[in-house]
Amino acid sequence: MMAILKVAQLGHPILRTVSRQLTGDEIASPGFQQFCDDLLDTMLEYDGVGLAAPQVHVPLRVVVLSLTDERGPEFFINPEITVLSETTRRTWEGCLSVEGLRGLVERPDHVRVSAHDRDGARKALEIRGFGAVVLQHERDHLDGVIYVDRILPRSLVFTPEFRRWGPPEEYDDEAYEAEAEAEAEAEAEDASFLREIPS
Repeated sequence: MMAILKVAQLGHPILRTVSRQLTGDEIASPGFQQFCDDLLDTMLEYDGVGLAAPQVHVPLRVVVLSLTDERGPEFFINPEITVLSETTRRTWEGCLSVEGLRGLVERPDHVRVSAHDRDGARKALEIRGFGAVVLQHERDHLDGVIYVDRILPRSLVFTPEFRRWGPPEEYDDEAYEAEAEAEAEAEAEDASFLREIPS
């Protein structure tokens, strides 16, 4: 049965909580599997590309992401990220827990993630580009970090004003949101930016 969970907003203490890891037995439990369904339903309901458990008031190290259309939504439980390149990219990020705002964040462009899937199996992926940004954004939530903690100076804007006027003057050479979305769609169609690492 579908359940849409309440999304915590900036200022709620849960968003500053360091979440705890799950054991194998917890991952296999019916209660946790139901929570995974609810977390996914909530992400889809709000048209998100990612959602972390703390955002729905549950301090567990779990995120769900839609990295590509081909792969569909997938879970990363107890995720660990390794940066694979010094190359970075700047992205205008938003968040379901910070409604109506955008900010420019610079993050590593190429990472590896090791995690458990919702069935408890270990998996490892190498990810570049927009997918790497989304993964790091959601992983931050598990440590009580929100993208507004990482934004470049004077880049925080209301989303409607951003769409109307574009980026602040000092960042007017940065990619507009529409361009970022177009790039994300292109990457979703071409999964070459994501490589599964055999376990």
